Amino acid sequence: MGSNAKGRTEMEVGDDGVAIITIINPPVNALSFDVLFSLRDSYEQALKRDDVKAIVVAGAKGKFSGGFDITAFGVLQEGKGRPRDQPSVSNISIEVITEIFEGARKPAVAAIHGLALGGGLEVAMACHARISTPTAQLGLPELQLGIIPGFGGTQRLPRLVSLSKALEMMLTSRLIKGQEAHSLGLVDDIAPPEELIMTARKWALEILEQRRPWVHSLHRTDKLEPLAEAKEIFETARVRARKQSPNLKHPFACIDVIETGVVSGPRAGLRKEVEEFQGLLHTDTCKSLIHIFFAQRSTTKVPGVTDLGLAPRRITKVAIVGGGLMGSGIATALILSNYPVILNEVNDEFLQAGIDRVRANLQSRVEKGNMTRENFETTISLLKGVLDYESFKDVDMVIEAVTENVSLKQQIFVDLEKYCPPHCMLATNTSTIDLELIGERTKSRDRIIGAHFFSPAHVMPLLEIVRTKHTDEQVIVDLLDVGKTIKKTPIIIGNCTGFAVNRMFFPYSQAAILLAERGVDPYRIDRAISKFGMPMGPFRLCDLVGFGVAEATASQFVQVFPERTYKSVLIPLMQEDKNAGESTGKGFYVYDQNRKAGPNPELKSYIEKARSTSGISVDPKLIKLSKKDIVEMILFPVVNEACRVLAEGIAVKAADLDIAGVMGMGFPSYRGGLLFWADSLGSNYIYSRLEAWSKQYGGFFKSCGYLAERATQGATLSAPAGHSKPRI
Repeated sequence: MGSNAKGRTEMEVGDDGVAIITIINPPVNALSFDVLFSLRDSYEQALKRDDVKAIVVAGAKGKFSGGFDITAFGVLQEGKGRPRDQPSVSNISIEVITEIFEGARKPAVAAIHGLALGGGLEVAMACHARISTPTAQLGLPELQLGIIPGFGGTQRLPRLVSLSKALEMMLTSRLIKGQEAHSLGLVDDIAPPEELIMTARKWALEILEQRRPWVHSLHRTDKLEPLAEAKEIFETARVRARKQSPNLKHPFACIDVIETGVVSGPRAGLRKEVEEFQGLLHTDTCKSLIHIFFAQRSTTKVPGVTDLGLAPRRITKVAIVGGGLMGSGIATALILSNYPVILNEVNDEFLQAGIDRVRANLQSRVEKGNMTRENFETTISLLKGVLDYESFKDVDMVIEAVTENVSLKQQIFVDLEKYCPPHCMLATNTSTIDLELIGERTKSRDRIIGAHFFSPAHVMPLLEIVRTKHTDEQVIVDLLDVGKTIKKTPIIIGNCTGFAVNRMFFPYSQAAILLAERGVDPYRIDRAISKFGMPMGPFRLCDLVGFGVAEATASQFVQVFPERTYKSVLIPLMQEDKNAGESTGKGFYVYDQNRKAGPNPELKSYIEKARSTSGISVDPKLIKLSKKDIVEMILFPVVNEACRVLAEGIAVKAADLDIAGVMGMGFPSYRGGLLFWADSLGSNYIYSRLEAWSKQYGGFFKSCGYLAERATQGATLSAPAGHSKPRI
């Protein structure tokens, strides 16, 4: 059925009597309201027509369906925008998917190509059989958005693949390929893309002729475990969810809904699913995760850069200077995406160590089953080690990844300018040093750009692309393309000390030390921050990165922002006694041979010594500080610094900083990112708390002008500044 709506379905009836209903809504054939209602109308028309014997549902242009249209979530959350004569989303599961699709009097087969995710897979599971290509991706990833499957997925998936496997797929949002789906029973047959529709047509007719079973997924029970075993599976799932997602409700709602269907029957499960879906849709978690979903997809849209019509140039070879932890990680990420890489080091020993690190990174993938031995050999063959720059003459990009030493980096860039071709990108992986300083001795400042990866570089998803006032837009577009190719989320930011992530979060550990020196138990601080949702507290983080790196980074901010950095002698005092963090077995924590952390019994005496040296007294009001106050005193200075980054035009928009915090520092995505979370509390509240603390504890807590202005106006922190001219 054609229509003028963006999303629609089209139906074509063949001479064999099979109606092919095609979902059309580019780019991923999302199930918008238009599509769902058009699909329903096409079904009803096919059921009425005498010349239609059976139905095949497919997706246009090699994609079945990417699921329910997330852009419609705002309509669902507000309850507005839906035509009165159409069923509500809460009834789509029962009235459309179950009654019309699954209950059809003519057999229907789903022909799955490309992807069948979320609502797309739920529609496919309501068909009487599913045929898939071997590499199609299938899954129910709704929990990533703070909701549960809402079109019957919680009831049908367990009946097709077993309870334990369905729970795993839904609670982890794991996608599987067609071949695995076939082995699990989620799809009934595998066909190559060119034979997919033909195979589906054949299956539909064979079901009609009773040569294959006419299966209603909702009523299957053969894959469900016995009730006693099922109850144990549910309890195990809840224990795991409590451990992995202690602050979230929707994983438990998902388990409850599946259990209702097993215990009370699938119809009761469907009703429970609708009820829970509607409730979760309005939660802060859902709104936060949807914000992150769209924010992540908007990071590559930068006015004045990505709207100039520039096409990325082809990058055929990349060189990396420095084979340490970062350099080897970057090399791993590049060769995994089929980029030939030249790894440069200063001597044979360091070079071999760098190559060995890359081999170890790949070997880890082999051991986890993510790479075959054959792929390992093919991938590692893309890496070449060298001790000079002679082979840099035909590279398209160089990434410098040596230690944070300004004079060393300056000399490297002078040398690179001599050896690399004129078109070659000259990138640095520095985490804090001003790019203008690094490139001040070169004549090619238009080619210099920051490519700041996060450790481990082949695992962490964020890439900060840092441009100076000289960086050419073509270079930015080229690096953006590389970032996407190696499966990173790139954010483009302006040049400043610390860039985005390190700049925003430099107060994180400083605030923790300030509180500890005034009487707050450091381990209470770490527990409160971990409970909030950060991967680890600030003291544990210091141990992980190492005291040497922590002090070197802090010194950069002390030099640039002396008026708002908290200066403490605590870490230097600990360093004097060979405490350097996890790598030495002792820091704020002590570590056993398995690197398990425990309290350092000597920490209290170091804090007392630091307190005495700095003339600081214990503040009785802080000793019993609540968890809420600990979180706010640690994170509000981070919010304050993020406001400065926005005000200075370092970032294009607040959403980019939300992504930077989530992907670079592990800020909980279910809180929507740093500034999204801050806006949920209100600018006036944050401003008033910071002002009160600044009067008690000094300039470290002093609110910036941007925050003060927003508080006065009652405005959100994320709204466009208007007056700030972006430095990018």
